[in-house]
Amino acid sequence: MSKRVLTTESGAPVADNQNSASAGVGGPLLLQDQHLLEKLARFNRERIPERVVHARGSGAYGHFTVTDDVSDLTSAAFLNTVGKRTELFTRFSTVADNLGGADAVRDPRGFAVKFYTEEGNYDLVGNNTPVFFIKDPLKFPDFIHSQKRDPFTGKQEPDNVWDFWAHAPEATHQVTWLMGDRGIPASYRHMNGYGSHTYQWTNAAGDAFFVKYHFKTNQGIRSLSAEQGQELAGKDANSHQTDLLQAIERGVHPSWTLYVQVMPAAEADGYRFNPFDLTKVWPHADYPLRRVGRLVLDRNPDNVFAEVEQAAFSPNNFVPGIGPSPDKMLQGRLFAYADAHRYRLGVNHTQLAVNAPRATTADNYGRDGLMAANAQPRGEKNYEPNSYGGPAETGTPLSAPLAVQGHTGTHEAPAHSKDDDFFQAGELYRLMSAEERARLVANIAGGLSQVSREDVIEKNLAHFHAADPEYGKRVEAAVRALREG
Repeated sequence: MSKRVLTTESGAPVADNQNSASAGVGGPLLLQDQHLLEKLARFNRERIPERVVHARGSGAYGHFTVTDDVSDLTSAAFLNTVGKRTELFTRFSTVADNLGGADAVRDPRGFAVKFYTEEGNYDLVGNNTPVFFIKDPLKFPDFIHSQKRDPFTGKQEPDNVWDFWAHAPEATHQVTWLMGDRGIPASYRHMNGYGSHTYQWTNAAGDAFFVKYHFKTNQGIRSLSAEQGQELAGKDANSHQTDLLQAIERGVHPSWTLYVQVMPAAEADGYRFNPFDLTKVWPHADYPLRRVGRLVLDRNPDNVFAEVEQAAFSPNNFVPGIGPSPDKMLQGRLFAYADAHRYRLGVNHTQLAVNAPRATTADNYGRDGLMAANAQPRGEKNYEPNSYGGPAETGTPLSAPLAVQGHTGTHEAPAHSKDDDFFQAGELYRLMSAEERARLVANIAGGLSQVSREDVIEKNLAHFHAADPEYGKRVEAAVRALREG
């Protein structure tokens, strides 16, 4: 086997990688030392902007296999045959902390899947909770500012976190999830994933259905208490990354079973609450789970930066048979996610191996830009339409027009009978066991009791009282006890 030769970026062999060239022994360094200058200059440019949210993440490759016939619901080719297998990449993440944060913290987890389908990439960008804190993307920058590091103190502040929630009653449902027993997953393998948003599926006949995705972990749900999370984060800040990496390396391949809830489009307007509200779930009694297939992760990335840090998921990457719904948060993310990647990675980030389609080739009139690799073929026209055989539109929408009335660009969704911000938070609380309720109350009180303003505390307490009288009374008593103790 021939010995590998160290080279410069231009491919020239490097004579000395231990000593810089200088004008005599102990003399000043020489500007002509191209290897030194190139090495230092490249080192200065190794980092790119981290994600504003979901910065701390892990990922793995795998596949999805269809186990049940859903062709009556969608014409998506990768779902059209039982036994069909599609390669994929999945990225897990925390939401609020920075790239160097710990894994075992109380925070929602991102659960993003890129399916490399025969009709192009389909990105499903979700979380490990079926709901979220807000229902309108206009509030998203403010929400994240309140959860990230304070500009003055440089750390996350309970005053900011709870003050935002005090002014966002719709957050009560997600706060109840986050402060409950599933708020700190034991690992990425031991948590569920949800599309969270509502999406629209269209079958071959043009019939439209609204769906919600549920990835149920086949490893079983395992979570950590606040004390266990704090201890693990101190021992190994990379605990979830370590667990995922080592499990796959030793051949223990984590898997999830995908189910969907299906709402016929005609039922959306008459439902008792807005089915496109991201702060609400669809009760399974109304729309039971229907099994679709199995997701398995079986290969670790070779390079975390190239494949996990540069992985770009955009919820506007749909395929025929799948499209958006009037969900306001989803509509905002259709722009925001893709725009974030153009900022972080450049306009040609879709040409990177982890982001490029597999079974198809991107064929469009996007040209040039930083790091362009898809050079225009010789003589091909750079405009459309043209008379020279260039790529042309199909005239066939990926999905049917939004199949719901009352969503014509107004700022308010139609009223539904159960559209208040507290009903489902109370339902969730009442589903909990006595022990789960006790831990939930303790977790909320631990954070809320640290808030300096009494009016912010009172606003938050009012949300829990509105969700369930017992819930409110217990949280209020626990907060008062901590503040007076």
